[in-house]
Amino acid sequence: MSASEPTRPATLDAAALRELIDSGRSPRLLDVRTPAEFDTAHIPGAYNVPLNLLREHRDELRHHLDEDVVLICHSGARAGQAEQALAGVGLPNLRVLAGGMLAWQATNAPITRGRQRWDLERQVRLVAGSIVLASVLGSVFAPGLKWVAGLIGAGLTFAALSNTCAMGMLLSKLPYNRGASCDLDTIVGQLRATRS
Repeated sequence: MSASEPTRPATLDAAALRELIDSGRSPRLLDVRTPAEFDTAHIPGAYNVPLNLLREHRDELRHHLDEDVVLICHSGARAGQAEQALAGVGLPNLRVLAGGMLAWQATNAPITRGRQRWDLERQVRLVAGSIVLASVLGSVFAPGLKWVAGLIGAGLTFAALSNTCAMGMLLSKLPYNRGASCDLDTIVGQLRATRS
């Protein structure tokens, strides 16, 4: 592996995580999805620290995460980005839940459920697909619209290659995805409370 290639984060599969939780040796569980995704379904005992908040305040959070930490998202991609951000500030005991909530739910493990909403990845597929479809259909009347579809395709290709998603970041800021209040002070207070 060359120096320019990112290292793969350490992972933990859903069965191993469930075994740790059931044995009373649960690591700190940080769910980096949007508050709305977290409210829809999450692992009992997990803390919601949305990826954008984690990136912005990783130095402050580092001081409250001295034990083993497992990062969780929908499928594992955002948790991998969170792992890179926290590893960059020297947090050593990080693992990513392999397959994310999809893998956890596939094992029929316990889940805390709330109001059902679409996950962010599904929202991106809907918005991107709708823009492409409308652009292609509209290009019958305005030929230049085909370039909108091309730009969306280029954006999705870049998102896959860079493992980032600008559309997802924009959609995560919508009121629909914000859900309950999720700010640094609340998160730090929750992390401190469980340490006592």
